Amino acid sequence: MKEKDRMTGRISIIGSSHIAKESVESVRKEIEIHSPDIVALELDSHRAYALMHKKEVEGKKSSREMIKALGFKGFIIASIASYTQKKLGDMVGVDPGSEMKEALIVAKSKGIKVAFIDQDVNVTLKKFSKAIGWKEKWQFIKDIFEVSINPKKRKLKFDISKVPEEKIIEEMILEVEKKYPNIHRVLVEERNVIMAKKLYTLSRNHPDAKILAVVGAGHKAEIIKILKKLEKEN
Repeated sequence: MKEKDRMTGRISIIGSSHIAKESVESVRKEIEIHSPDIVALELDSHRAYALMHKKEVEGKKSSREMIKALGFKGFIIASIASYTQKKLGDMVGVDPGSEMKEALIVAKSKGIKVAFIDQDVNVTLKKFSKAIGWKEKWQFIKDIFEVSINPKKRKLKFDISKVPEEKIIEEMILEVEKKYPNIHRVLVEERNVIMAKKLYTLSRNHPDAKILAVVGAGHKAEIIKILKKLEKEN
């Protein structure tokens, strides 16, 4: 882990890819090496339960129930996003979210406390559905769907089985912000603030604890900036 990924010596942050084998191995290795007191994950309790009880959750959830919870537009968006991520995961032989599941399994086996720092997924999807116009939504959905079918259409070339280099991540984030400003705000900016604040509160409530946070690579840099700002202000 690079030194700049550390915060105050007590919080360390791993930037992962949700469909990369490299991330699964990295998470396992970092927990073994650093022996954290708390593992903080880019999950909410619903997504964590779904990861650990996939068959049970898939068997219980009906389309009608999901539409009721998320609204029709939210259901369509969630379904397409889930399909796309699964399609990309199939290409590299990794189930989406495998690195988060691995973190949960390893932490549990070692008796390490787990903290969920992401926004409730239902809240995120509802915000996505209500705050973003159809034109931007469908352009976004169309683009990710096309990439899942033909990965060669990606403008930025990288191995999807590995976590992209920081330069590539920065270019990807800038492209999303420019092309889909409202989507970037809801899915990236707002969640960065939420996760950083939860991490900061976690560190304040457990001043002697070593915290290892696992978040998507696209969130890491901004979360570190927000944490530094919070530390200066307090």
